[in-house]
Amino acid sequence: MGSIEIKKIGITDLSTDAIVNAANEGLRAGGGVCGAIFAAAGREKLQAACDRIGGCATGSAVITPGFALRSKYVIHAVGPVWRGGERGEPEQLYGAYRRSLELARENGCLSIGFPLISAGIFGYPADLAWRVALRACRDFLDEGNRVDVVFAVIDDGILQIGQKTLDGIAPRTDPVTL
Repeated sequence: MGSIEIKKIGITDLSTDAIVNAANEGLRAGGGVCGAIFAAAGREKLQAACDRIGGCATGSAVITPGFALRSKYVIHAVGPVWRGGERGEPEQLYGAYRRSLELARENGCLSIGFPLISAGIFGYPADLAWRVALRACRDFLDEGNRVDVVFAVIDDGILQIGQKTLDGIAPRTDPVTL
């Protein structure tokens, strides 16, 4: 059916079919996760592929080749900047995860690696970001989609919050409320 796990690992070290870049709307190389992915993939080639796409709306995602990465694809997901949670941020974040998973399925991926989208420089509180991320992934799997989801996290505090949230999710046969 598919699985969800959280690992302490850099996202560019994953061997998943696709990895997700926490992107900006302009699909420009940035810092943090985005910068690491662009550097590992080959900055010029990945930027050229992103430039051909032209951009991506907040709450959505687009796909490019992975170039020098272990992963065949990079899915560029644009999460929201946190503004207090009353401006559609949860729905936009859910949409970014959902579209990433759909792109993985559409491109034959059996595994996908995510960072915790929007929880870095976009300021989304980690506990709330985990709830949305895990709900989006669980909903996708509960629909019968077969993909293994790996969250790549390097910060121990964020890892612990994520694992606690994941451990609190009921088995798939039970209704899930995050």
